[in-house]
Amino acid sequence: MDLGFRMHAERTPNPNSIKWVLGSAIVDGSASAFFETAPDASVSPLAARLFAIDGVVGVFFASNFVTVTKRDDVEWTDIAQAVVDSVKGCLAEGGSALGPDWVAPEQSEEGEVVGRILRILEEEVRPAVAMDGGDIVFAGFRDGIVELYMQGSCSGCPSSTATLKHGIEARLRDEVPEVQGVVAL
Repeated sequence: MDLGFRMHAERTPNPNSIKWVLGSAIVDGSASAFFETAPDASVSPLAARLFAIDGVVGVFFASNFVTVTKRDDVEWTDIAQAVVDSVKGCLAEGGSALGPDWVAPEQSEEGEVVGRILRILEEEVRPAVAMDGGDIVFAGFRDGIVELYMQGSCSGCPSSTATLKHGIEARLRDEVPEVQGVVAL
């Protein structure tokens, strides 16, 4: 095993999610991927391995971290070592977070208003929620409503409604008058 491999856990606002921070990037650039079911290993070798752990119900990758979400009836003390072993084992064997069959979701049409929304999400919102092991992905803008996907620790987090309404919606409404509201899909 590589003695230079670094990995540590950070709590997130979602008690069922832990953010595992690695010493190097596992996805390119601003890419991210969220899985709520086990993908084929050709799509994500690492997610396939993590879903093999009984109790894992969500896996999110971005930059240099993996956020793992567990079922309510499973304790972290029962699965944390298996998570660490899976991540270390997969990466040590040359596996990757995203495999050759992974396809990034398509971004929707970008108008001027959508461009302003995306700039705020990319520059302000996504870095902030990434600190808590999650991500917010733009899904669309229709009839004044911004549609977002909550991923990683944000998905199912007790604080996500407050983050969405008091944080993201308030910020977008301040900067983009065309925004009337924000909803999670």
